Amino acid sequence: MGSWATAGSDLHLDLTPGPGVRAALERALREAVRSGRLAPGSRLPSSRALSRDLGLARNTVADAYGQLVAEGWLTARQGSGTRVAERADLAYGTAARRRSPDPADPFETLPGHPAPPYDLRPGSPDLSLFPRAAWLAAARRALNRASNHLLGYTDPQGLPELRQALAAYLARTRGVRTDPGLLVVCTGYVQAVGVLGRALRALGGRRIAVEALGFPDTRRGLRATGLAVDRLPLDGRGARTELLGPGTDAVLLTPAHQFPAGVPLHPDRRTAAVAWARACGGVVVEDDYDGEFRYDRQPVGALQGLDPDHAVYAGTASKSLAPGLRLAWLAVPPRLLDAVVAQKRLADHHSPVLDQLTLAELIDSGGYDRQVRRARLHYRRRRDRLTAALAERAPDVAVTGIAAGLHAVLELPPRLADEAALAARAAQSGLVLNTLGHFRDPADPGPYPPALVVGYGTPPDHAFTGALDRLCGLLAPPG
Repeated sequence: MGSWATAGSDLHLDLTPGPGVRAALERALREAVRSGRLAPGSRLPSSRALSRDLGLARNTVADAYGQLVAEGWLTARQGSGTRVAERADLAYGTAARRRSPDPADPFETLPGHPAPPYDLRPGSPDLSLFPRAAWLAAARRALNRASNHLLGYTDPQGLPELRQALAAYLARTRGVRTDPGLLVVCTGYVQAVGVLGRALRALGGRRIAVEALGFPDTRRGLRATGLAVDRLPLDGRGARTELLGPGTDAVLLTPAHQFPAGVPLHPDRRTAAVAWARACGGVVVEDDYDGEFRYDRQPVGALQGLDPDHAVYAGTASKSLAPGLRLAWLAVPPRLLDAVVAQKRLADHHSPVLDQLTLAELIDSGGYDRQVRRARLHYRRRRDRLTAALAERAPDVAVTGIAAGLHAVLELPPRLADEAALAARAAQSGLVLNTLGHFRDPADPGPYPPALVVGYGTPPDHAFTGALDRLCGLLAPPG
């Protein structure tokens, strides 16, 4: 009886041989709870199932359960079974093992950590906009039609159904020039960047230039692939692509709406990027993170359309639908396809099949277009409320980068020049903000004006008014 046993709920107990079997079972269960291996709320096997797996009399297990219920380690309710109890004396140990949110991640909130009451960090959409009914209906239609073999291991490149739908959609809405055979479906944008970076490295690439302002995780992820990451300066016309030279193998840009500065890449700079890639055999990686959301001007077409043989287009459903879907895609030149697919296979073999089928159905049925139009109107109204409130209550704060996207840059007047102190004061009132400096490459001296990067798309409707009021109160001049 001194062996590991497994019950139906993967309950592993090591019982020491010898007398006192019930006492040994009680000790093993206490230690499993005390160590945190059995978390509060975990359901235990029935006494019948556990006695069978351990080779014990059922009464022995039932008596051990009863003793631990009496001691407060377990709870037992009719119809709910036996579960691990919530214990205040274990709260400290559980909290100590819990990972803290990464301060470098502008939108991370971990399970077990309360979400901030008012969140204006950029990078996330209003999750209450997710089209639950349309997604469920599309999933039902897609699953009813799906062949059984699709529930097995599928093509690392992505399902043909989704690649076909995406190729047509991207050509129509973003001017992307590709075909289904050159699209690679990834499990989120971060994976897409990692897969691409490792593919470039495998093909002999050594250096990639990245805009001096951008998501810290993008820089870290690329460095993790083995590429050296160089800083590409910015100005009012976007990234300084004319500075690219033969020592660089690739460049990552946000040309439609630079993140976080909010400016589109000037046409001359777009031309310069393509000319550099052609001359040096380089690769332009286009992050089109919020390409669907344009308000006051015509959409800026994808840079990839200028030269599909030298540009990679990266798109995602994180803003149009939800980050939790973990769906993104790469449109790659033919010369990169095999290397990218090989790295995708090593990353996770393939992205979730049912979500791919559902997104394909949503696009083909027109539901995705309807969702984008609905979200675009929602975020435009949010943006207009933000700019109107600031114009009234903090008129010396300049609002820029608002022709597109889900965030605005608030350039601070001299009285608010300490952006870090301002963000700290905001946090004291339950308002979470990111400063412009948060997105700066540590090696970049700037200069950048003191500013906040406000994600007006992030809060749900019930919290947006409160978040906006606290923001304006924070920025309003005294008196």
